[in-house]
Amino acid sequence: MNKKERLVAAIKHGTVIDHIPANKTYQVASLLGLFDLSTPVTIGFNYPSQKVGNKGIIKVTNKFFTDNEISRLSVVAPKVILSIIRDYEVVEKKTVETPDEIIGIVKCNNPKCVTNNEPMSTHFHVAGGTLTCHYCEKEQDINKVELV
Repeated sequence: MNKKERLVAAIKHGTVIDHIPANKTYQVASLLGLFDLSTPVTIGFNYPSQKVGNKGIIKVTNKFFTDNEISRLSVVAPKVILSIIRDYEVVEKKTVETPDEIIGIVKCNNPKCVTNNEPMSTHFHVAGGTLTCHYCEKEQDINKVELV
């Protein structure tokens, strides 16, 4: 294969989400609302990757994500690489990190928690791979969470 040949076509302006664990690719697309966009979205998965074995990649034309959207992404696919593309060039590249607090993204797994019984946002503190509910202090593994 020619080194300049890309597995997925280049985009002029937009965002590339790379190094997604292959089995999380569609979850990431759904979480970011990509199926509802009217701009072109390219989704590929099971590409070989030295970092994650098989990876997914998503290219979104003319879309730049907010910090809130990116923090949602960190819950299901931490360590993905976000590249901002302008005029076919990468102008910014960042690794998605899980924030210290996650608000309104993950459901508390304690059925008695106030967030499951009142109309209010969930709020978790993050330490390592553990989320601790701000209200009931129930802990959950970040890899086994249910999204709101």
